[in-house]
Amino acid sequence: MQPNPNRARVIIRHCDEYDPQRIRQIIKEGLEELGLRPHGRTLVKPNLVMAGEHFEDAHTRPEFIEGVLLGLQDRAEPGKMSELAVGERCGITVPTRYVFEQSGMEAMIKRQSNVKRYCFEEEPQVEIPYTHKDRLRDYVFTPEPVAKADFFVNCPKFKAHPWTTVTFGNKAYIGLQDDRHRLIDHDAKLDEKIADLQYIIQPQFLAIDAIIAGEGRMLTPIPRRLNLIIMGDNQCAFDSVCCRIIGIDPFDVAHIRMAHERGFGPLALSAIDVSGDVTLESAQERAHNFKVGLIRVEKYFEGSHITAYAGSPPKSENTDYCWGGCPGAIEEAIEILRKYDAETDDKMPRMHVVFGSYQGDIDWHPGERVVFIGDCAKWSGQLGDEKVEIDDLYRPRATLDPYTIQGEDVVDKMVKTTKILKQAEGKTSLRLVGCPVSVAEQVQMLVHLGGLKDPSKSWDGAKAYMGWKGRMLWKRLGGKKYQVHGPTERGEAAPEMDKPAPGPTTGATVGAAE
Repeated sequence: MQPNPNRARVIIRHCDEYDPQRIRQIIKEGLEELGLRPHGRTLVKPNLVMAGEHFEDAHTRPEFIEGVLLGLQDRAEPGKMSELAVGERCGITVPTRYVFEQSGMEAMIKRQSNVKRYCFEEEPQVEIPYTHKDRLRDYVFTPEPVAKADFFVNCPKFKAHPWTTVTFGNKAYIGLQDDRHRLIDHDAKLDEKIADLQYIIQPQFLAIDAIIAGEGRMLTPIPRRLNLIIMGDNQCAFDSVCCRIIGIDPFDVAHIRMAHERGFGPLALSAIDVSGDVTLESAQERAHNFKVGLIRVEKYFEGSHITAYAGSPPKSENTDYCWGGCPGAIEEAIEILRKYDAETDDKMPRMHVVFGSYQGDIDWHPGERVVFIGDCAKWSGQLGDEKVEIDDLYRPRATLDPYTIQGEDVVDKMVKTTKILKQAEGKTSLRLVGCPVSVAEQVQMLVHLGGLKDPSKSWDGAKAYMGWKGRMLWKRLGGKKYQVHGPTERGEAAPEMDKPAPGPTTGATVGAAE
């Protein structure tokens, strides 16, 4: 997959409300200004990380996607668009079909008789080869609808993120993988993983839901009304403008800088044409003092009943902090619990959480629990009369093979964590294993130790879960291969990707897909 070297354009438009018809008009006009017409297999990817009562501002709204779908159809030439679809893989390992339903996206799609829905974890996975310099691995997998898309539309949510500062176009690519592949390299190398994912496919069109943006967090963001729709035709340029709207230098956001350095697009404003009925300066005024993520876990829990200690990841990672792994997950976990239980902070007993190779003291007192989180957790010392030795269980990433890696869904994670918590009853310390230990697992740990309201007991996703598992069983029994390797069925070979070639790119060029 090759970057597009043409001069990039970004359009900033005003939009008061989630009115599908108004959004339709804005999208149509944006496509016209960019000279774009959808064609062939047209795939729209929203950000559906999570949805439901406590996650209202975490995802791209269905009214927004409805307007996008209508605008795309308005611009398509008769007979030129063979398929129009919406596809995504949500977060926290819950079934994507559940989040489609909870967000209202499912009902909206059903009203559009000609629109398909893809839950990416339910689709065959296609191998995409990597040959570029400084890659984390030689190949990845992405869902077949992504690999076969002719016209790819990225529709992220304008949000902050605890692991990567922001989540705009580039970061939304985490949703291009199913769970077992998504969590490989979702650790200290997360920014590099995101930059690598850009080689899978590049969007011909981007439109971000910034009507109500999300500050501070990813799953339970603080709503911030910006009344903006931002569109573009180059992902790096698009993210650069979004960063500048909230006063962030895009060169300071690692995954955006890396994508730029690999040739996927410009970041300097001098190389980007910015237009629309809202100036960049006016957009910046609307977003003044926008709260972003990227807060170290020790700082995050200051003043609470939880004391956090963050040691270094393994030396092979060449960093002193794991921004993409377990520490950020516990920040999201506690915020979810605060949504479900207003007394979370008062109920939580004094406890300690330890990440990475920590060599300092733990300010422990009798009756307090100590939780060591993640495979790379390592510590040796005394907790009262008890001698504690926590060994590093980290497996080098070279040993994690995308062909053979086994995933864990939300039920698997709950069963595993329940077993660990039960075995640790009455003990001063316990350890959660994984790389990373997911948000779902850390929610369960905090619920158990704090006696908090359990979000899983209010989860009404049993039907979606059984539907997902049933579909996967049907595919296996029906002989549908889950993994597909090699070039596309259209016979196109994977190109050399070290040196970006000119021209627009789609997944069809490179391969037969928490």
